[in-house]
Amino acid sequence: MSVVKVESLSHVYGKGTPFEKTAVDGVDLEIQQGEFVGVIGHTGSGKSTLIQHLNGLLKPTQGRVLINGKDIWAKGADIRRTRFEVGLVFQYPEYQLFEETVYKDIAFGPRNMGLREEEIRDAVADAVRFVGLKAKHMERSPFELSGGQKRRVAIAGVIAMRPQVLILDEPTAGLDPKGRDMILEQIKRYHEQTGSTVLLVSHSMEDIARYTTKLLVMNHGRIFAYDEPQNVFARADELIALGLDVPQVTHVFSLLRQRGYEIASKPPLTVEEASEEILRYLMRRKGNGTC
Repeated sequence: MSVVKVESLSHVYGKGTPFEKTAVDGVDLEIQQGEFVGVIGHTGSGKSTLIQHLNGLLKPTQGRVLINGKDIWAKGADIRRTRFEVGLVFQYPEYQLFEETVYKDIAFGPRNMGLREEEIRDAVADAVRFVGLKAKHMERSPFELSGGQKRRVAIAGVIAMRPQVLILDEPTAGLDPKGRDMILEQIKRYHEQTGSTVLLVSHSMEDIARYTTKLLVMNHGRIFAYDEPQNVFARADELIALGLDVPQVTHVFSLLRQRGYEIASKPPLTVEEASEEILRYLMRRKGNGTC
């Protein structure tokens, strides 16, 4: 059974007004437990509206959202519980920090869940470990920390609730390359160690290619593609026509194939994959006596 299922989901902003706009239009989607899904799309494609339905921040104009097979808006459903099961980290989440200390900020969610103090301490300790914060940070004000550290505190606050599904909307926006890589590696480790389902919204095709196992492409409120990243990025020309990009190495290999170099049936997505494919190509040429 899928952990997330969306059936004929539509959402209309400003319905019945001159500003009416359909942001999500008849979307059907299933996400299995343990998948790491990248979500991409141009501005206004509907990706942010879609993910806000998954933990009940938005209510469908039409259709259903099911978590573990249960309609989150059915009569008698506990929408508050859904928001613990599906954790959502907004873009620039550090702007939502408000407590006196880092510990209190991370503990806020678990405390609202009604956990005992011992359980709260364990949940905070696990979250802190996943995001790479240190014990010395716990009693400091979150507003004294660097931008990257604040970001990790905010992410830890959601992780501490131990959601079955973790959704991150541009979690590395505004960070320098070192901070971005650190955050993404920590999210990857969290996914691997907990087996949780993770959705990562990003404009960086390199990040999406490196970390995700499935790729969801939104376009004008509908799903354009939902497949393994390599299969999606193989449609480079179509993605570019949508106003999107592809990983740089993928683009380079596409140009090489256009020039007659039969390097790979499917384009590599990372520098590591590209270097391996080039070595294999050169070895084949050497074996054929052509280089």
